[in-house]
Amino acid sequence: METQKFLQSPHLHAFPFNPLRKNTLLTTVKAPLSTTSTRRTVLLSHRPSITPTREKDAKKRVVITGMGIVSVFGSDVDKFYERLLTGESGITLIDRFDASELTTRIGGQIRGFDSNGYIDRKTDQRLDDCQRYCIVAGKKALEDAAISGDELSKIDKKRAGVLVGSGLGGATVFHNGVKSLIQRGFKKITPFLVPYEISNMAAALLAIDLGFMGPTYSISAACATSNYCLYAAANHIREGKADLMIAGGVEAAVVPIGVAGFASWGALSKRNNDPQTASRPWDKDRDGFVMGEGAGVLVMESLEHAMKRDAPILAEYLGGAVSFDAHHITSPRSDGFGVSSCIQRCLVDARVSVEEVNYINAHATSTILGDIAEANALKKVFNNITGIKVNATKSIIGHCMAASGGVEAIATIKAIQTGWLHPTVNQFNLEPSVEFDTVANKKQKHEINVAISNSFGIGGHNSVVAFSAFKP
Repeated sequence: METQKFLQSPHLHAFPFNPLRKNTLLTTVKAPLSTTSTRRTVLLSHRPSITPTREKDAKKRVVITGMGIVSVFGSDVDKFYERLLTGESGITLIDRFDASELTTRIGGQIRGFDSNGYIDRKTDQRLDDCQRYCIVAGKKALEDAAISGDELSKIDKKRAGVLVGSGLGGATVFHNGVKSLIQRGFKKITPFLVPYEISNMAAALLAIDLGFMGPTYSISAACATSNYCLYAAANHIREGKADLMIAGGVEAAVVPIGVAGFASWGALSKRNNDPQTASRPWDKDRDGFVMGEGAGVLVMESLEHAMKRDAPILAEYLGGAVSFDAHHITSPRSDGFGVSSCIQRCLVDARVSVEEVNYINAHATSTILGDIAEANALKKVFNNITGIKVNATKSIIGHCMAASGGVEAIATIKAIQTGWLHPTVNQFNLEPSVEFDTVANKKQKHEINVAISNSFGIGGHNSVVAFSAFKP
């Protein structure tokens, strides 16, 4: 009887089945009845006195052993986070192309990117930045995980994969292809147009380079992409299908067609005369998001695999979830129900009670509707916001779209490691309905127990992942 009630719960029906984890809900039901009942009670009634039991099986525990980034602040993870802590904005006027006729002329444009030592010169000349960023971030993550040179040869490559997604794929290659078609005719289109514009090629090229033959593909879920990939990669490991996954997201869309497309939709900030204060999450005067670009990837391993090779363990992935709004092609549900449902399902998957979460890296894009919808969702889940810190990485580097979740996962893990939260900058006039601590304008010291990182995409895609410090 109790099992039947559990399966009929309206809270569960808000979540889609995860095709990458067979019998996800059935597995939960098969747990000892007292445990299942406890986990449901913790999430739905918010009783602070009960803490769900964490996963103990080393084959199913997923740990983070490496991180790799390409960002407006460079390709070094530690330096990237140091810049975030200063609160110095990475938003500038776009100079990669002539943006003078566009309504938005600002962005988180990457400058001085160098692939030397990571991509051979001949191959590099053909690639789109989307693939360049992915390959460099992926190889740097492996270096961080102490997997390079001879160590790479010791990995069972049939059980290692790459799951890095992109929203727009090779945007520059696509833009140049269309330009050639119009100006010079179809015979002048490069034969590399299709291979280098499709969104799966970044993950494919990285796996080809490394010789990884395990689960390798991309997920495209707009700005929720990275977290979808982290969630799916972790589930491949939990199910015993892989020992190691490189997972995250990449985007390189600060190109004419990319910026013009979002500007025509009216989604972008028009503060061209003040780029550094243009991204203003939760501020009453926000006027849209600021485009960014880059890549953020994690090396995820089963604890058993990491321990066998004596790997550095940076943090533990506790769980994740995905859901869908089924509402509108661009606007989120104002009540935040799709988001709150996703957060609740993430906590169930992570075996975490609501009261254990004390840090949230928010999606917080600086859009009129999105910021309030997320704030409403957080209120639904977290009845007591005392002690919870919430910040917005996008206020500093802009919105890296498909890469944002990967980049923000890195920021979240660095916060866990260092005990310092970067500020949400440009908090001049906070929305009255935003009642939580947004770490406004100045970094804060904070010992993180459990952190969640939110990512949501146009179309209604929601994804949430949870991390903590690794505790044997």
